[in-house]
Amino acid sequence: MSEEHSKGIVQTVLGPISPLKLGPTSSHEHLLLDFSLVFKPPTKAGELKKAYEPVTMSNLGWVCYDPFRNYDNLITIDEDVAIKEASLFKQAGGMSMIDTTSKGIKRDPQALARISRLTGLNIVMGSGYYIDMVHPSDMDQIPEAQIAQEIIEEISIGVGCTGIKPGIIGELGCSWPMTTNERKVLRAGAQAQRESGASITVHPGRDEAAPFEVLDILEEAGADLSRVIICHLDRTISDVKTLLDLAQRGCNLEYDFFGWEISNFSLSEKDMPNDGQRLDFIEVLIKAGYGERILIGQDMFGKHRQARFGGHGFAHIIENIIPRMRERGFSDSSIEKITIRNPARILTLE
Repeated sequence: MSEEHSKGIVQTVLGPISPLKLGPTSSHEHLLLDFSLVFKPPTKAGELKKAYEPVTMSNLGWVCYDPFRNYDNLITIDEDVAIKEASLFKQAGGMSMIDTTSKGIKRDPQALARISRLTGLNIVMGSGYYIDMVHPSDMDQIPEAQIAQEIIEEISIGVGCTGIKPGIIGELGCSWPMTTNERKVLRAGAQAQRESGASITVHPGRDEAAPFEVLDILEEAGADLSRVIICHLDRTISDVKTLLDLAQRGCNLEYDFFGWEISNFSLSEKDMPNDGQRLDFIEVLIKAGYGERILIGQDMFGKHRQARFGGHGFAHIIENIIPRMRERGFSDSSIEKITIRNPARILTLE
């Protein structure tokens, strides 16, 4: 497909589709993921067995309270399981997902294409690099322009020889404090956005200042902030004024840990909000006039969140959150924006 003909479409792992065909969309998911980089090895001998044993119903409570302390929990790479779990989203009425698995956490384009065919879901794949910890060993020597060109070629030609094309840039990973190479990747993402017409989705560092730093770097590099998503606001910003200050920057605002109801979040000093609190923040944003820039998802990682282990599963937003939004007085228009129209706008190549 020529560049001029690619504009105005959404690029899925099975090819281009009209934005009108996206339907209800979860804006941040991981169908297959190796998230072992966040594993926290035990410091006590008595916890060694628990830390390395497979996830089962008998240890699920221990795993759920701190999902980063069990190694097996962080490896979700079984395609058959992914198909069954993703099918629950489809059966509930979901139609599309953004799979934000980027380089460093085992992105698998061909597997995503197979999952899309077998589930009937539209899957939009990301391009780019996750956080510094999982960058290539020679990342210091890779020029910014080369990273940008790599992303551009993936979006225009496909990943390697697969012909499978990403439809969004990211999730680009940032730590706190941000590293030199993470800054380089952000600048490369901005260049790739300008040339490809794709939006950017960013995993910010775990600090309230991190999203602002991300936007400063992207804006200076020429990115269109109206086509930038700041992910994980759930675990990043707990102050309403700070949230509204961020919204004023013109970016898209994503609450993507829906289904995580346990306050303990051991990767951060902040507690994790529950779904009710997530909806509180979203209501604030809507009342302040930012309803057209809100996205939601579940950032599915870990066996503990899968339906087969009694977790909320991929269908949670469709089955539980949308009805809850209606009960709380969210208008049909606001729900449609958040779950259908906003993702369609973001995913449409410009």
